[in-house]
Amino acid sequence: MDASLYPHLARIAAPADLRRMPETELPAVADELRRFLIASVASSGGHFGANLGVVELTVALHYLFDTPEDRLVWDVGHQGYPHKILTGRAARITSIKQKDGLAPFPRRDESPYDAFGVGHSSTSVSAALGMALAAQRKGDARKIVAVIGDGAMTAGMAYEALNHGGDAEPDLLVVLNDNGMSISENVGGLTRMLARLLVSRRLNALRERAKRAMSRRGLMARFVKRWEEHAKGMFMPSTLFEELGFHYSGPIDGHDLPQLLHSLRTVRTLPGPQLLHVITTKGKGYAPAEQAQIEYHAVGPFDPARGVQPKAPGKATYTDVFSDWLCDMAAADARLMGITPAMREGSGLVRFSREFPQRYFDVGIAEQHAVTLAAGMACEGARPVVAIYSTFLQRAYDQLVHDVALQNLPVLFAIDRAGVVGPDGPTHAGSFDFSYARAVPNLTIMAPSDERECRLLLSTGFHLGGPALVRYPRGVGTGVAAGQDLATAPVGKAVLRRRGRALALLAFGAPLAAAGRVAEAFDLTLVDMRFVKPLDTALLAELARSHEGFVSLEDQVVAGGAGSAVGEWLHAQGLALPLLQLGLPDRFLEHASREQLLAEAGLDAAGIEAALRRRFGALLETHTRRQQTG
Repeated sequence: MDASLYPHLARIAAPADLRRMPETELPAVADELRRFLIASVASSGGHFGANLGVVELTVALHYLFDTPEDRLVWDVGHQGYPHKILTGRAARITSIKQKDGLAPFPRRDESPYDAFGVGHSSTSVSAALGMALAAQRKGDARKIVAVIGDGAMTAGMAYEALNHGGDAEPDLLVVLNDNGMSISENVGGLTRMLARLLVSRRLNALRERAKRAMSRRGLMARFVKRWEEHAKGMFMPSTLFEELGFHYSGPIDGHDLPQLLHSLRTVRTLPGPQLLHVITTKGKGYAPAEQAQIEYHAVGPFDPARGVQPKAPGKATYTDVFSDWLCDMAAADARLMGITPAMREGSGLVRFSREFPQRYFDVGIAEQHAVTLAAGMACEGARPVVAIYSTFLQRAYDQLVHDVALQNLPVLFAIDRAGVVGPDGPTHAGSFDFSYARAVPNLTIMAPSDERECRLLLSTGFHLGGPALVRYPRGVGTGVAAGQDLATAPVGKAVLRRRGRALALLAFGAPLAAAGRVAEAFDLTLVDMRFVKPLDTALLAELARSHEGFVSLEDQVVAGGAGSAVGEWLHAQGLALPLLQLGLPDRFLEHASREQLLAEAGLDAAGIEAALRRRFGALLETHTRRQQTG
């Protein structure tokens, strides 16, 4: 770090160094931290707006709490970069999200200051409560702090933790970082309540002055407490947190360091569950990010002087294909309803939300609710489409099973970010959806291999009349035109892409392109399986009679996946045909580019060829000699 540019920040190798500084220097530390953050993210890309919004809060927390002895739990981790910088990782911050670089979110094995590994929303209060109760049982006096955003407070898990925490009464501080945003604007009744709290700040100050005045007049403590509860009900809607058992303080300006320090000092000494409401601005200190908070949530490398520039048009992403299909199908069928759990931009519902606002439902970070909401809609004749990431559908597995599949309801799940996702790391990988969905009765599972197939299978799932799941990867497709029609495919029918000999490569979804290059090189049969459930058993039976082995390819874990389905069918038929299952290994893949991760898993063309040579080397040599001799 250049000490001439960041004279205060350069002296901080750990929070203990920060705590040795005079309090008067903290505003300078915050200013340098914000400038350093802007420069580093502009250099490498990463999460941006939320990090800028918590600079002062991060400085204040590490200054007043004895981290890592005191536990600091961040929710999601989108706001974790200032924390990483202050805890000894400044020199590596530009490696974030890159192969062998810093993780994009807090990770316990990366630093002792990362008290809990995160990636999904709304877990911080539960984790911090668990730490507080365990510390209380051991007699440890350490402080436990959870920092949770107002977007994460739209999730039911946060309220489950608050409900328990207020009853268990541990010494626990929850900092509610309220910036009015998730990735998109927050939705729901809680958002309106927090807005009223902000409007009521003056009334809150009046209430506190009145309470102190009454206390000085010697009134009984119980009466003062009862008066306070009624006063809160009259003046401001903070009683939700109070009724759950948390002592509510705030709201305060999260960018006013002296006020932050004063408030944190106060709540740090109070026993029992505390909730401090802090108002921040997403993108604070960088004008373009303040004005375009959605666009600057996460960014690629950019010039800070110019800001993020519009990307030149390129190949369509699978998300783009889904977005166009959703609007086209909605125009053709009035029954379609679009649902997203706070992922309008990421899942491709921006255009749909504008063209069909009455049929668009952002439910907040509430995946379980999103799925059962769709089930309820389907009961009344609607055809809901739930647009959700593969990793987030894991959070609603019970609802997928009980509320949709068990009742055989026509809900279509459009599963984005399937397979390896790349820089966001293992918390966001869609590595398990074949396995966890394949076991569910009534559920049709489809894996498109290109843009045209994606549109075709989405239409197929929509018209199926029962639960359906279409999963597709992150990023651009193969360059195949998706088309504009709403045609459907025969259910359970694969497509023979190439007739060869010796081995049949059975590709489920995205690996088809790499498998195709290997099939051409060795004159092998190539099948676009399309359907994981039901399998095209008629084609499999025909290929089993004419080939000496099968190779299944899928960009998800091998255990319980599509290849396992093929193996189960072979076993049930009493066929001893060799089967090589290629997919993701039985471990969590770290953050890197999607291409690097596919190569690491052996799912690029070179990796597939190497695997075939290891397993079927003699067969391939014999087959090659036959080709050469005609």
